[in-house]
Amino acid sequence: MKERKCLECGQPLTGRSDKKFCSDACRIAYNNRIYRNENIYIHRINKQLKKNRDILKTLNPTGKAKATKEELLKKGFSFEFYTHTLKTSRGQTYFFIYEYGYLILDDSTIFIVKNTNILKEKF
Repeated sequence: MKERKCLECGQPLTGRSDKKFCSDACRIAYNNRIYRNENIYIHRINKQLKKNRDILKTLNPTGKAKATKEELLKKGFSFEFYTHTLKTSRGQTYFFIYEYGYLILDDSTIFIVKNTNILKEKF
């Protein structure tokens, strides 16, 4: 019979025939290593979403505000990352990062809003 070894550290295994790891630490380390690339990708996206939200929140203390595209970019805002869009009856598209949204008015002006209704919606 072939000796079974831990998938993470290679130590010989004893006990159940379907055992794959010698300890919980090895099981956790193995799974962290396997899913590292996926988790890094998700972490980077969530980090940028949070940064975008924080920038909009800082620039919009009253619920509605205007800012320049340059101002947002200087603070690290990325227009590629948002959580959802809202198309108005006038055909305008607002881009939202959670409850904070923005409308591109022209090449340099951004209108920032806060959607307080989203907090009342049930998921």
